[in-house]
Amino acid sequence: MKIGVLGAGHLGKIHIRCLKETEVFEVVGFYDPDAEISAKVEKEYGIKRYSSIEALTKDVEVIDIVTPTVSHFECASLALKHKKHVFIEKPLVTTLAQAKELISLAKEAGVKVQVGHVERFNPAFIAAAPFIGKPLFIETHRLAQFNPRGTDVPVILDLMIHDLDIILSIVKSGIKEIHASGVSVVSDTPDIANARIEFENGCVANLTASRISMKNMRKTRLFQRDAYIAIDFLEKECEIIRLNNVADENLLDPLSMVIDLGNGKGKKQIFFEHPHTTPINAIKTELESFYTAIATNTEPSVTINDGYNALDVAYRIMEKMSPQLVA
Repeated sequence: MKIGVLGAGHLGKIHIRCLKETEVFEVVGFYDPDAEISAKVEKEYGIKRYSSIEALTKDVEVIDIVTPTVSHFECASLALKHKKHVFIEKPLVTTLAQAKELISLAKEAGVKVQVGHVERFNPAFIAAAPFIGKPLFIETHRLAQFNPRGTDVPVILDLMIHDLDIILSIVKSGIKEIHASGVSVVSDTPDIANARIEFENGCVANLTASRISMKNMRKTRLFQRDAYIAIDFLEKECEIIRLNNVADENLLDPLSMVIDLGNGKGKKQIFFEHPHTTPINAIKTELESFYTAIATNTEPSVTINDGYNALDVAYRIMEKMSPQLVA
């Protein structure tokens, strides 16, 4: 399947490399407005540099958008008007109005659109997913050292949106209330933020994101009835702690960990599990999954509506911080 890449910066080059490694895509070429970057990428990867988005779009079946967020709408709308399938990095676009228009254009074109919420393909999340039921409390920490590359958008759209997408994919409930706060330290928009989301089903999610930390961290902890699930997206590890009712103490192993609930409520046995995580290239995997969706005419793993929903909650969070952020 012929594909073209828009954007040849840091992440764009990763996409190009991953696409070249797949057996399902043929990388026809790329476009980037920076002549110096384009010359280097053309030489390094041996693929054609196009002089315009329009020219590249006409030669392919699929467009992969890895440009700065501010240009997502322009690139995606052009591709959709040419009835091309579109893979678009997160966040989907910069405004909800743009997102709604893209949804309309995609429907009209009858093509597939997948949003690059890559943490859905993180091996730690994949390994933990079968154990996740109905969480009652979720806590996330996504901390990063400062990098000027992400400062074109608030930290909510840059980092926190990863965890918003994961949470919305898990908690199948409407949102009751949102509380949030954030501060700008080195850029013009919030660099560190905290949000508390209360869902209608009773689940509460507490999210923290920072791009001015001394170390990197990407951890999510979920608490549900008789279980605790810890996911380390950075180290690609997960841990499950489960509690099972003790029916007959005589059948227990002498070394078993048991807690007495007191007041005649019985006892529970504690089980520790570390599910096996299969090392994968998450970006390559998500791109291959998009091919499968196109080839089999099925829903992409992360739909354009998923991208819209994550963006919607992100903007609701930013509105709680400062109405000027969503003006």
